[in-house]
Amino acid sequence: MSYIETIPPEQAEGEVLAMYQRQQAHFGYLPNYARVFCHRPEVMKCWAALIATIRRPMEARRYELVTVAAARALGNSYCSLAHAKFLAELMGMEATQAMVTGQKGPLDEAERDMMAFAAKVACRAQEVDAEDIEALRAHGFADEEIFDIVAVVAGRAFFTRILDGLGAEPDAAYRELPIELAKALCVGRPIALDEAQR
Repeated sequence: MSYIETIPPEQAEGEVLAMYQRQQAHFGYLPNYARVFCHRPEVMKCWAALIATIRRPMEARRYELVTVAAARALGNSYCSLAHAKFLAELMGMEATQAMVTGQKGPLDEAERDMMAFAAKVACRAQEVDAEDIEALRAHGFADEEIFDIVAVVAGRAFFTRILDGLGAEPDAAYRELPIELAKALCVGRPIALDEAQR
């Protein structure tokens, strides 16, 4: 699950127990990523508040598209899988799979350019120039919306580096995604084995 020792749910107390219970209630299981925060649950709490603030002004589809683009560029399977799953709830599984696997998907030119920009910010932010910003403005993005895109990518970089730096594996639940979609989204660590496969 990860390279560090984590507190088992049955031994959790205080803030760790509260954090585990929130995650369990949200997902129906305790995600592997939550376990790595057991040593610093206050960091998870701050992260949750930050990302909620960043995403608040964004329409859900835009937020998920930017997040998937950033996570894939950062080589993080966990967030790629998780947010493609959220995206599938908005766009449908077939449309999401088409988008991720490079087929003719449901995105317009503005969304494709936005995702390319997000990927550039994720890995080569120092190369972003005025032309990149002007290209987004030409699609109708206002400056505050461009800020939001960059903030989403920056926040995702923080989170993915914690997960990958500690070896957190994407939850076995993602094995339920269509095989081709899961394969395209596993850009880093493989999906964890379920209990029966361990």
